[in-house]
Amino acid sequence: MKFKLPRGMRDLESKEYQMIGLVKQKFFDVAELFGFNLMEPSPIELLSTLEAKGGLAIGQEIYGFKDKGNRDIALRFDLTVGLTRYAMSRRDMRLPIKLASFGSMFRYDEPQMGRYRWFHQWDTEIYDSFNIESDAEVIEFTVMYLESLGIDTLIDICDRELLEDFIRTKLDVNDNTILFEMLRAVDKVPKKGIKVVLKEYSDKGFDINKLEKLLDLSTLKGDIDKVFSDDRVKNLNKIDKLNDVIDSLKARGVKNTRINMSVVRGLDYYSSIVFEVFDKSGEMGALVGGGRYDMLTSTFGRSDIGATGAAGGIERIVSTLLKKGPIVCSPSHKSVYVAYTHEDLKQNAINMVSFLRKSSIISEFDMSNRSLKKQLEEASKGGYIFTVILAPEELFRKELIVRNMENGSEFKVKLDDFNKDPKATLES
Repeated sequence: MKFKLPRGMRDLESKEYQMIGLVKQKFFDVAELFGFNLMEPSPIELLSTLEAKGGLAIGQEIYGFKDKGNRDIALRFDLTVGLTRYAMSRRDMRLPIKLASFGSMFRYDEPQMGRYRWFHQWDTEIYDSFNIESDAEVIEFTVMYLESLGIDTLIDICDRELLEDFIRTKLDVNDNTILFEMLRAVDKVPKKGIKVVLKEYSDKGFDINKLEKLLDLSTLKGDIDKVFSDDRVKNLNKIDKLNDVIDSLKARGVKNTRINMSVVRGLDYYSSIVFEVFDKSGEMGALVGGGRYDMLTSTFGRSDIGATGAAGGIERIVSTLLKKGPIVCSPSHKSVYVAYTHEDLKQNAINMVSFLRKSSIISEFDMSNRSLKKQLEEASKGGYIFTVILAPEELFRKELIVRNMENGSEFKVKLDDFNKDPKATLES
């Protein structure tokens, strides 16, 4: 019998796990700067709760099953649903409610290169009184977070209400079902191309002349003055929110923003401002997507509260960083391998390793009584910066031998000095 993982799963090996931890810690640091409250919603939800966001069809895309009580439950596919369910149940919390989370997701997609059914995601949400400043706050957070990782950002922003206004007033389409399908067509163009999308919707019986006009509008992008002076946008009513969010981002010093009329986000629950953030110097797709989704809070029984948020896939961020060069996950303090020349010094080595760890210094020793040569090889393979060598003659003189594993140099230090301040002794 072969013991292997289910399709679409993988083990996170040490280096990748360490890189995810680095990205996670940066997320926590920036979230704290912005006053977000960190939490993690339950990884298992009632299926009906997840359907509130993804619709009834979401059951085909997630890991769902019946529990021992014959209830339909499922593993979460994102963090937004759980955070919103939690926030809407807490009537004791004052607005705005700012929540941030980082965790594992599960989605029953077709596995692809670099895309798995188990993945990680970060998420920030603000539940508010329909304040445009929350949208700007989430975008500013996203930019600061990615830039803290060394990613130069480009932010594409749109307002779905502006596109809906165009469809209703200039295309004379008032049927909501048709309207949402036309928006979905805009969302499909980057992946399929205009010709394929027009053919698909022609076969569905859509008015292709009207759809062509909408897709033509979706090619419009640039700064706010360029977009709002365009004849296709003039005389539309829903321009105030885009103006306000751009003004707020300018006041916050957020650069590299542009209006992009093709950004609609695929899910029907988005209600107004939507945005995507890219690595300006890369070729990968959006690293982050988000926007306002006031309809979801209403679904959870709170039509008096609005919501906006952003989420990004961690594996995609890690891939972007790796393309820029190796990610350095070195500790913030010196790491030490303690070697010993004779078996009877093993207890001394154990004692020293314990002392170093209590001093917040990463340290290790050989448990198997191997030769000094083998210990030094292990220290080198393990990437340790220093090896402290315990030898009888030096210990008799209350000294230690320290080898710099990066350049091979050796020096001796007084044992008393080392015990008083090992970090300072190693750095001297």
